[in-house]
Amino acid sequence: MATSKEYLDFILEQLSALEGISCRRMMGEYLIDYRGKLAAYLCDGRLLVQPVPSAMKLLPGAEYDAIYEGGRKKLLRVDDIDNRELLTELFLAMVDELPEPKQKKK
Repeated sequence: MATSKEYLDFILEQLSALEGISCRRMMGEYLIDYRGKLAAYLCDGRLLVQPVPSAMKLLPGAEYDAIYEGGRKKLLRVDDIDNRELLTELFLAMVDELPEPKQKKK
C-alpha cells in the first residue's frame, strides 16, 4: 500500500517549523530529507526515522520496522505523529548524527 499524498502533506505540515525539509518520491513512497540528509521514510502510511542515538533517546520503546516486508534495514517507527513539538525536536536532534549523502558517480 503506497503512502497517500494527504499523509505526506500532513507530515510536512507537522515539520513546517523546520527550514531545510524536502521530500522526494521513490516507488510510491516518500523520502524526507532534512538539511540535505536523509532523515526519514514515509512507507505504507508510517513515518520511519533513522535509528541514530538521539532518535532512540527521544523515542524510548519505539518499534523497529522494515521499509518493506522482508526488508533487512530496520528503522524506528514514529507513532506520535500528531505531536508537532516532538517531531520538530526529533529532527533537530537527529540532523548532526545523520550520515552525509553519498556522492553520485560521475
